[in-house]
Amino acid sequence: MTASNSPRVPVAVLISGAGSNMAAILDAAGAADAAFEVVVVISNVPEAGGLTLAAERGVPAVVVDHRGHGRDRQAHERAIQAVLEAHGVEVVALAGYMRLLSPWLVAAWEGRMLNIHPSLLPRHPGLDTHARALAAGDAEAGCTVHLVIDDVDAGPILGQSRVPILPGDDAEALSARVRTAEHVLYPAVLDRFCRDSRRP
Repeated sequence: MTASNSPRVPVAVLISGAGSNMAAILDAAGAADAAFEVVVVISNVPEAGGLTLAAERGVPAVVVDHRGHGRDRQAHERAIQAVLEAHGVEVVALAGYMRLLSPWLVAAWEGRMLNIHPSLLPRHPGLDTHARALAAGDAEAGCTVHLVIDDVDAGPILGQSRVPILPGDDAEALSARVRTAEHVLYPAVLDRFCRDSRRP
Protein backbone atom coordinates (compact mmCIF):
# COMPACT_ATOMS: atom_id res chain seq x y z
CA MET A 1 0.00 0.00 0.00
CA THR A 2 1.38 3.39 -0.96
CA ALA A 3 1.20 6.57 1.08
CA SER A 4 -1.16 8.15 -1.45
CA ASN A 5 -3.93 5.59 -0.84
CA SER A 6 -3.29 5.03 2.85
CA PRO A 7 -5.80 6.62 5.21
CA ARG A 8 -4.63 10.01 6.35
CA VAL A 9 -3.88 10.45 10.04
CA PRO A 10 -6.55 12.63 11.69
CA VAL A 11 -4.85 15.60 13.36
CA ALA A 12 -6.13 18.29 15.73
CA VAL A 13 -4.43 21.67 15.89
CA LEU A 14 -4.65 23.63 19.16
CA ILE A 15 -4.24 27.40 18.97
CA SER A 16 -4.64 30.49 21.12
CA GLY A 17 -4.11 33.27 18.57
CA ALA A 18 -3.82 34.16 14.90
CA GLY A 19 -2.90 30.63 13.86
CA SER A 20 -0.11 31.27 11.36
CA ASN A 21 1.46 27.86 11.99
CA MET A 22 -1.99 26.32 11.82
CA ALA A 23 -2.47 27.93 8.40
CA ALA A 24 0.82 26.43 7.19
CA ILE A 25 -0.30 23.02 8.47
CA LEU A 26 -3.65 23.37 6.68
CA ASP A 27 -1.81 24.26 3.47
CA ALA A 28 0.32 21.14 3.79
CA ALA A 29 -2.73 18.99 4.48
CA GLY A 30 -4.11 20.09 1.14
CA ALA A 31 -1.31 18.35 -0.78
CA ALA A 32 -2.40 15.29 -2.72
CA ASP A 33 0.18 13.09 -0.99
CA ALA A 34 -0.21 14.48 2.54
CA ALA A 35 -0.03 11.87 5.29
CA PHE A 36 -2.49 13.71 7.53
CA GLU A 37 -5.69 15.72 7.53
CA VAL A 38 -6.73 18.37 10.02
CA VAL A 39 -10.09 17.25 11.37
CA VAL A 40 -10.57 19.94 14.02
CA VAL A 41 -9.00 23.18 15.27
CA ILE A 42 -9.49 23.95 18.96
CA SER A 43 -8.83 27.20 20.76
CA ASN A 44 -9.06 28.19 24.41
CA VAL A 45 -9.63 31.82 23.30
CA PRO A 46 -12.98 32.59 21.66
CA GLU A 47 -11.51 35.64 19.88
CA ALA A 48 -8.57 33.75 18.35
CA GLY A 49 -8.21 34.79 14.73
CA GLY A 50 -7.19 31.31 13.69
CA LEU A 51 -10.71 30.04 14.37
CA THR A 52 -12.12 32.17 11.56
CA LEU A 53 -9.34 31.09 9.23
CA ALA A 54 -10.00 27.41 9.96
CA ALA A 55 -13.74 27.79 9.45
CA GLU A 56 -13.17 29.59 6.14
CA ARG A 57 -11.21 26.55 5.00
CA GLY A 58 -13.98 24.19 5.98
CA VAL A 59 -12.28 22.79 9.09
CA PRO A 60 -14.39 22.45 12.26
CA ALA A 61 -13.32 25.24 14.63
CA VAL A 62 -14.21 24.65 18.27
CA VAL A 63 -13.84 26.95 21.28
CA VAL A 64 -13.12 25.37 24.64
CA ASP A 65 -12.81 28.52 26.74
CA HIS A 66 -10.57 27.95 29.75
CA ARG A 67 -12.19 30.85 31.57
CA GLY A 68 -15.33 28.82 32.15
CA HIS A 69 -13.39 26.36 34.30
CA GLY A 70 -11.72 28.74 36.74
CA ARG A 71 -8.47 27.27 38.00
CA ASP A 72 -9.49 23.69 37.29
CA ARG A 73 -7.08 22.90 34.44
CA GLN A 74 -8.06 19.26 34.27
CA ALA A 75 -11.76 20.09 33.88
CA HIS A 76 -10.84 22.32 30.93
CA GLU A 77 -8.65 19.62 29.46
CA ARG A 78 -11.33 16.97 29.87
CA ALA A 79 -13.56 19.18 27.75
CA ILE A 80 -10.79 19.36 25.14
CA GLN A 81 -10.33 15.60 25.33
CA ALA A 82 -14.02 15.11 24.61
CA VAL A 83 -13.69 17.18 21.41
CA LEU A 84 -10.57 15.23 20.36
CA GLU A 85 -12.35 11.92 20.88
CA ALA A 86 -15.47 13.09 19.06
CA HIS A 87 -13.38 13.88 15.98
CA GLY A 88 -11.35 10.66 16.06
CA VAL A 89 -8.06 12.51 16.50
CA GLU A 90 -4.87 10.44 16.54
CA VAL A 91 -2.21 13.19 16.66
CA VAL A 92 -2.34 16.62 18.33
CA ALA A 93 -0.28 19.57 17.07
CA LEU A 94 0.13 22.51 19.44
CA ALA A 95 0.54 25.65 17.32
CA GLY A 96 0.78 28.73 19.48
CA TYR A 97 -1.33 27.17 22.22
CA MET A 98 -0.55 29.34 25.22
CA ARG A 99 -1.65 27.11 28.07
CA LEU A 100 0.53 24.89 30.21
CA LEU A 101 -0.86 21.39 30.01
CA SER A 102 -1.49 19.22 33.04
CA PRO A 103 0.24 15.86 33.46
CA TRP A 104 -3.16 14.24 32.84
CA LEU A 105 -3.53 15.48 29.25
CA VAL A 106 0.17 15.04 28.48
CA ALA A 107 -0.04 11.40 29.59
CA ALA A 108 -3.20 10.83 27.55
CA TRP A 109 -1.35 11.90 24.38
CA GLU A 110 2.11 10.58 25.17
CA GLY A 111 4.05 10.07 21.95
CA ARG A 112 1.23 11.63 19.90
CA MET A 113 1.40 15.34 20.77
CA LEU A 114 3.78 17.73 18.99
CA ASN A 115 4.77 21.31 19.74
CA ILE A 116 6.87 23.94 18.01
CA HIS A 117 9.16 26.22 19.98
CA PRO A 118 10.93 29.32 18.59
CA SER A 119 14.48 28.42 19.61
CA LEU A 120 17.08 25.76 19.00
CA LEU A 121 16.25 23.63 22.01
CA PRO A 122 17.66 22.85 24.49
CA ARG A 123 18.76 26.50 24.30
CA HIS A 124 16.22 29.07 25.50
CA PRO A 125 13.18 27.08 26.58
CA GLY A 126 10.21 29.08 27.80
CA LEU A 127 9.36 32.66 26.85
CA ASP A 128 11.19 35.64 25.30
CA THR A 129 13.40 33.34 23.24
CA HIS A 130 14.48 35.91 20.64
CA ALA A 131 15.50 38.57 23.13
CA ARG A 132 17.35 35.94 25.13
CA ALA A 133 19.20 34.65 22.05
CA LEU A 134 20.30 38.19 21.21
CA ALA A 135 21.34 38.93 24.79
CA ALA A 136 23.39 35.73 24.86
CA GLY A 137 25.28 36.75 21.73
CA ASP A 138 24.15 33.65 19.82
CA ALA A 139 25.27 33.40 16.21
CA GLU A 140 22.05 31.67 15.18
CA ALA A 141 18.49 31.13 16.30
CA GLY A 142 15.78 28.90 14.91
CA CYS A 143 12.88 26.67 15.82
CA THR A 144 12.32 23.15 17.10
CA VAL A 145 9.49 20.65 16.75
CA HIS A 146 9.39 18.22 19.65
CA LEU A 147 7.17 15.71 21.36
CA VAL A 148 5.38 17.04 24.42
CA ILE A 149 6.31 15.61 27.79
CA ASP A 150 5.51 16.71 31.33
CA ASP A 151 8.36 19.23 31.34
CA VAL A 152 8.27 22.51 29.43
CA ASP A 153 10.01 22.41 26.02
CA ALA A 154 11.97 19.31 26.99
CA GLY A 155 10.53 16.47 24.89
CA PRO A 156 12.38 14.47 22.23
CA ILE A 157 13.35 16.65 19.27
CA LEU A 158 11.80 15.70 15.92
CA GLY A 159 13.26 18.46 13.77
CA GLN A 160 14.98 21.84 13.81
CA SER A 161 15.53 24.73 11.43
CA ARG A 162 18.40 27.19 11.89
CA VAL A 163 18.19 30.92 11.21
CA PRO A 164 21.29 33.16 11.30
CA ILE A 165 21.26 36.14 13.61
CA LEU A 166 22.19 39.17 11.52
CA PRO A 167 23.96 42.38 12.54
CA GLY A 168 21.38 44.89 13.71
CA ASP A 169 18.75 42.27 14.50
CA ASP A 170 16.27 43.07 17.21
CA ALA A 171 13.81 40.62 18.74
CA GLU A 172 11.04 41.61 16.32
CA ALA A 173 13.12 41.15 13.18
CA LEU A 174 14.52 37.85 14.40
CA SER A 175 11.06 36.65 15.38
CA ALA A 176 9.74 37.32 11.87
CA ARG A 177 12.50 35.28 10.23
CA VAL A 178 12.13 32.43 12.69
CA ARG A 179 8.38 32.38 12.12
CA THR A 180 8.96 31.97 8.39
CA ALA A 181 11.15 28.97 9.16
CA GLU A 182 8.47 27.56 11.49
CA HIS A 183 5.93 27.60 8.67
CA VAL A 184 8.17 25.32 6.62
CA LEU A 185 9.46 23.08 9.40
CA TYR A 186 6.30 22.26 11.32
CA PRO A 187 4.19 20.92 8.43
CA ALA A 188 7.14 18.89 7.12
CA VAL A 189 7.88 17.30 10.50
CA LEU A 190 4.20 16.66 11.18
CA ASP A 191 3.78 14.98 7.80
CA ARG A 192 6.84 12.78 8.36
CA PHE A 193 5.67 11.91 11.87
CA CYS A 194 2.22 10.89 10.62
CA ARG A 195 3.67 8.94 7.71
CA ASP A 196 5.98 7.04 10.05
CA SER A 197 3.13 6.35 12.48
CA ARG A 198 1.28 4.40 9.80
CA ARG A 199 4.22 2.20 8.83
CA PRO A 200 3.90 -1.46 9.95
